[in-house]
Amino acid sequence: MKIVFLDAKTIGDDIDLSGFEKLGEVTKYSFSTPKQAAERTQEADVLVVNKTPINAGTIGEAEHLKLVCVTATGVNNLDREYLAERGIAWRNVAGYSTETVAQHTFAMLFYLLEKLNYYDNYVKSEKYVDDTVFTHFERHFHELDKMTWGIVGLGAIGRRVYEIAEKFGCHAVYYSTSGRNQQDGYERVDFDTLLAESDIISVHAPLDENTEGLMNAAAFAKMKKSAIFLNLGRGPIVVEQDLAEALERHVIAAAGLDVLSAEPMRADNPLRRIKDSERLIITPHIAWASVEARTRLMKTIEGQIAEFFENQAC
Repeated sequence: MKIVFLDAKTIGDDIDLSGFEKLGEVTKYSFSTPKQAAERTQEADVLVVNKTPINAGTIGEAEHLKLVCVTATGVNNLDREYLAERGIAWRNVAGYSTETVAQHTFAMLFYLLEKLNYYDNYVKSEKYVDDTVFTHFERHFHELDKMTWGIVGLGAIGRRVYEIAEKFGCHAVYYSTSGRNQQDGYERVDFDTLLAESDIISVHAPLDENTEGLMNAAAFAKMKKSAIFLNLGRGPIVVEQDLAEALERHVIAAAGLDVLSAEPMRADNPLRRIKDSERLIITPHIAWASVEARTRLMKTIEGQIAEFFENQAC
């Protein structure tokens, strides 16, 4: 069996992939353009990919290909109709990053809520050395207890954030982007209510026709001026120009983003204008990427490949 990784760098060099060598002959490429992918897939039985597009152009000459494994939950890079026509199976992985994305959500929230950038800079700039009092009140912060936390998208990650928020004493509510998600034990509200009443809003929804551009100027205008907005779903859910203006005009207090409309960040992204880390923090799509989550992800894919060929042999 020939297993080809087309963009292994997207997993990181620190994750042990030696288990795949027990399954077959492994070839790893750091990244692959569509043209390179067309050449590199020709002899493959299995492809392991993250963002590389898989379609007639990239696998048209892959005569031996039987399985495509995506190292993510989203499969927007797969032409699934073409794979079905060819009889090529595909697998993705869900649930591997729930804990780490929830953890990152709260890391971003506390960074903004407690003005940690300001206080860190205050001490490191030596202003605290021989100061007149033992504490410093220049930036105000508030207790999370009793705040309302609104969650957009109640999948596994949204539910986990909801549960943790309640542990901190928050009144948690959620908005179903499909309109069909009604879950016992979780308080559902309409979108306008979530916007108007939430002190914190975090997005954990997929990108689809219901969510693209959902967080726009009209949505930000309905939020509290003291609200903190977090996006850990998909970048295009936010209209970035509208968010930049909402921050610049103090329509909302602050925002934390782990995803952008285009990644890596484009030079023309309007959020580049905002240099104030008390108002905006952007992390480079790392919320999913703890060592534990990436290890779970690749172990799952390893198991998927082994199971697929065991079933083929039956």
